[in-house]
Amino acid sequence: MTGTPLRVGLVGYGLAGSVFHAPLIAATEGLALDTVVTSNPERQQQARTAFPDVRVAATPDELFGRADELDLIVIASPNRTHVPLAGAALKAGLPVVVDKPVAGTAAEARELAALAEERGLLLSVFQNRRWDNDFLTLRKLLSEGALGDVYRFESRFERWRPQLKGGWRESGDPAEIGGLLYDLGSHVVDQALVLFGPATAVYAEADVRRDGAQTDDDTFIALTHANGVRSHLHVSATTAQLGPRFRVLGSKAGYVKHGLDPQEAALREGRRPGAADAGWGTEPEELWGRVGSGESPVTGGGRPEPTLPGDYPAYYAAVAKALREGGPNPVTALEAAAALDVLEAARRSALEKVTVTL
Repeated sequence: MTGTPLRVGLVGYGLAGSVFHAPLIAATEGLALDTVVTSNPERQQQARTAFPDVRVAATPDELFGRADELDLIVIASPNRTHVPLAGAALKAGLPVVVDKPVAGTAAEARELAALAEERGLLLSVFQNRRWDNDFLTLRKLLSEGALGDVYRFESRFERWRPQLKGGWRESGDPAEIGGLLYDLGSHVVDQALVLFGPATAVYAEADVRRDGAQTDDDTFIALTHANGVRSHLHVSATTAQLGPRFRVLGSKAGYVKHGLDPQEAALREGRRPGAADAGWGTEPEELWGRVGSGESPVTGGGRPEPTLPGDYPAYYAAVAKALREGGPNPVTALEAAAALDVLEAARRSALEKVTVTL
C-alpha cells in the first residue's frame, strides 16, 4: 500500500483502546495512530510511552475540532458513549470504527448505519473474534464439508473470575450496557450468525452468581437458525472448570477445540504483530482441536486438526483497504444490528422465561 498513511484518532485508552486498537492500528500498513483521547493522566502517559509520536487530547471535542486533519475515528470508550460519539464523528465527516457492541439496541445501530450511508462514510464494528484462530479453522472445515451437515454448534467464552473487578462493565445501570450478555455475548452471537446465518428463535438464561454482582455474569443462549442448525452459546465469569471453546457436531464428524486464541494474551504482554513476530497468532500442536466421530477427544480420539493462525491485523488491513480503494467493509453496522436483535431477544427471553421468535 502506497501513499500517505491515513491518520487515525482513537477515543478511549482503557482495555480496548490500549490492548487491542492502538497496537493493531500502529501495526497496519497505511494507517498511522495520530491522536489518543483520554482524560486520565496516567493513561495519557501510557499512550505517550507506547507511541512517542502520538498526540494526546483530553476530550473528543478536541478531536472533532481537528476533523480536517484526520481520516478515521476509532471509538473504544465505554459502551454508553458509542452511539453519541459515532454520530458526532459521522456528522463531522469522518469514517468510524466502533468497538462492539456498537449500540445498546438494534434500532440505534440501524440509525447509525443510515447516517453513515447518508454521508457516504464507512461505519465498521470491531468484531475481532471473527479472526480468532479456532474460528478461522472452523470456517475452513465447514467450507470443505469435513463435518457434513452441522446439527449443533456449541460455543463457550468462559472465565473463572469469582471476584468482581468493578467498573462500568459490571454496573447494573442499564445505560452502561454492562454485563456478559452484551460483552462476551456480542462475540459468540456474531460468530454463530456468520457461520450459520440468521436466527429464527432465541431462548436464554441469564444469572447473577457472584456476591455483589449487579448484572449477568453467567448466561446461556440457544439459537435456532433458519437453516435448522442449533447454536448453544455460553458466556460466564463463574466457570470453575472451563469447557471446550468449540464443540461442533455434524452428520459426518465433530470438531472439538479447547483454549482461547493466543492473540489477546500476546497483545497484553506487549507483543506486536508484524514482520518482527513471525509466529503471530500461532499455537503449539498440543493445543490443536480434533476432528472425528464416535471418539472422545479427551483420550486422544479423532485426528488432530492444525489450527490456522489467528489474524486480528486482517481487520484493520481491511478497513484501510475499504477507505483507500473502496474495498468491502469487514464488519458492517447492519451485521452488528442483526446480532443486537438476538441479544435483545435473549434479554427478553431470560426476563420473561419465554422463547422469542425473530
